[in-house]
Amino acid sequence: MVEVSSHYVVYADDKRIHYLAAGPVNGPLIFFIHGWPGTAITWKTQLDAFAAVGFRVIAPDMPGYGKSTARRVIADYSQEAIIEGMMALLADTRRDAAIWVGHDWGAGVVSSVATQYPQCVKALVNLCVPFHTIERGWQGFLPLVAREIYPTDEFELGQWGYMRRYEEAFEETVEWIAKDIAGFCKAGLQPTTPPSSRQFTPMWMSGHPHPPSVDMTGAPALPAEIFDSFLRDMQQTGFWAGSAYYLHHSRNAEYNGKDVTLNQPALFIHATWDLVCDTKTSRLIEPMRNACENLTEVTVDAGHFVQYEKPEEVQAAIFRFIVEELPNEWPGFWTAGYTKRKSSV
Repeated sequence: MVEVSSHYVVYADDKRIHYLAAGPVNGPLIFFIHGWPGTAITWKTQLDAFAAVGFRVIAPDMPGYGKSTARRVIADYSQEAIIEGMMALLADTRRDAAIWVGHDWGAGVVSSVATQYPQCVKALVNLCVPFHTIERGWQGFLPLVAREIYPTDEFELGQWGYMRRYEEAFEETVEWIAKDIAGFCKAGLQPTTPPSSRQFTPMWMSGHPHPPSVDMTGAPALPAEIFDSFLRDMQQTGFWAGSAYYLHHSRNAEYNGKDVTLNQPALFIHATWDLVCDTKTSRLIEPMRNACENLTEVTVDAGHFVQYEKPEEVQAAIFRFIVEELPNEWPGFWTAGYTKRKSSV
């Protein structure tokens, strides 16, 4: 059984990041960065799988979540402020670089790390949200909307209208979620089936006075024990801090606006039925294809929370990517010969 330990790192202005760690301390290092909403424990399945084969795996409660600092200070949640925390987290491992895996806003975060500190990235793995998109503000994704699905005259912001809602009615939106955090989280993490429509409408813009109650939806995609732990974390912090990530499009554009080319191996995992971050019918993947010189793409039939719905497929994709593109990072490479070097041509 994999042992998971709990740690803290303190950085700027006495802020702290809580993180879970597993696997041998000297194993190849992988960070798993959650998005909105999430906490470190939501990566538990991946922590177990990767630690079991010899990786050192780290999953933080991102700033604003779980046991990490969650102040109601908007400036804490710009990408620049978040990356300061990620560099403190990396320093706490006494390593110079790692494989970075991110989902949703976590994908934006690992993309920011790759943009600002490419020397700290051995490989980049983005789930659902491609490199060079959300971390660059509106300019990073709005021009890529599938206008045949979201005509400009009807959907000016495409499927991203909910982000403007945060900018225009932040407190009201957060208060709506707070009316039933358990119901909101359970409804949001339902397993996905092939949608009848490609259009996305978030719960809090659907005209309902409150989120669906817990008895209105089935079991979430996360295992019960993990979901219950995640829910306790979200009920403790609420959604104010985590939702403040959406309030920095202009500042993030300034911070990450430069065009960069990523030479390190990169993996993108598409989710077929993801209506929010639709990479199958829109052009959202194009910036990553243009910026990454060594890009691998994998498609998994799942919704936005692909790592919850199809964990084995996601883990298999990452395992194969590491074996094929970073054999030196596979545990045991130097002593057991588990992988082969690529032959030169």
